[in-house]
Amino acid sequence: MVDRANRPSALSTPAAAAPGAQVDIVGTGANSKVIATLPSGESVEVLLYGATVTSWKSNGGKTENLWLSEKAAVDGSKPVRGGIPVVFPVFGPPPKSGHPTSSLPQHGFARNSRWEFLGKSTSEDALDSTSVKLDFGLYSSGLTEDTRKAWPLDFGLQYSVTLAKDSLQTIVNVRNEGDKSFEFQFLLHTYLRIKDISKIAINGLLGVEYIDKVLNASTHQQKDESVTITGEVDRVYASIPQDTTSVVEAGKPRFDVVRDNLSDTVVWNPWTEKAAAMGDFAPNEGFKEMVCVEVGTVKGWQKLEKGEVFEGGQTIKSIL
Repeated sequence: MVDRANRPSALSTPAAAAPGAQVDIVGTGANSKVIATLPSGESVEVLLYGATVTSWKSNGGKTENLWLSEKAAVDGSKPVRGGIPVVFPVFGPPPKSGHPTSSLPQHGFARNSRWEFLGKSTSEDALDSTSVKLDFGLYSSGLTEDTRKAWPLDFGLQYSVTLAKDSLQTIVNVRNEGDKSFEFQFLLHTYLRIKDISKIAINGLLGVEYIDKVLNASTHQQKDESVTITGEVDRVYASIPQDTTSVVEAGKPRFDVVRDNLSDTVVWNPWTEKAAAMGDFAPNEGFKEMVCVEVGTVKGWQKLEKGEVFEGGQTIKSIL
């Protein structure tokens, strides 16, 4: 046999591509939703009606972090009770008269309008797909005729929902696409799933002034280190200096809610009577397994001039 000086080297086998996040659109019409699942099992579901996040599972897909009413309407007939509804351009009942939002329903129109799914993007490392971002859009042209009459202003909303192994980020981008300035409020009405409301403490609000809607919208200051829930709670904490509000359950950290360019947080639990009065709230004792920690800009109004953009949102970290 001839000994060749330059033998061909063995061909190296290319490494298999890292598994990517799976994104599916399921359902039709008002029931359509986008489901994203990481290779490690974490998942998020976003209903196109309202761009409402209805499920977020961490811990390899074993732990549901959001509370969704058993009677929640997910057919586009009304806003969803639970998950993360998007509140825009007004929070709560609109001003009675003299304001551009006065003709809108409570919490505005974003949560009961059909959004467009704009696509996905992923972040990958050598071993795994570590996150997936889903983008949704709502524009003036996509509103109903009645809504356009009630709020005849030109705008664009882009909502980005980013799922990672232990966190969910939800960011809204608001653009003024018209010739006139407009004012708005914005809130992410997040329903966090917990095991026992009597064992919950909400930290990070010490010293902050709040409006207590249960006590005739009177103003108070948070004097205790922790907010605990022993009855109906509906408070608007404004101009919070620190970015993180933490939810502790039975003495152990459960959630960190980190605000991004937002100054306010609403803490809400309907308790017995108010839960019973809501036809889409179920089970009746469901208030014991949820607490709303809602980031937003709702004390006063944000103003956008022609061509200006506002962006804000949150990152929720699930701690187990």
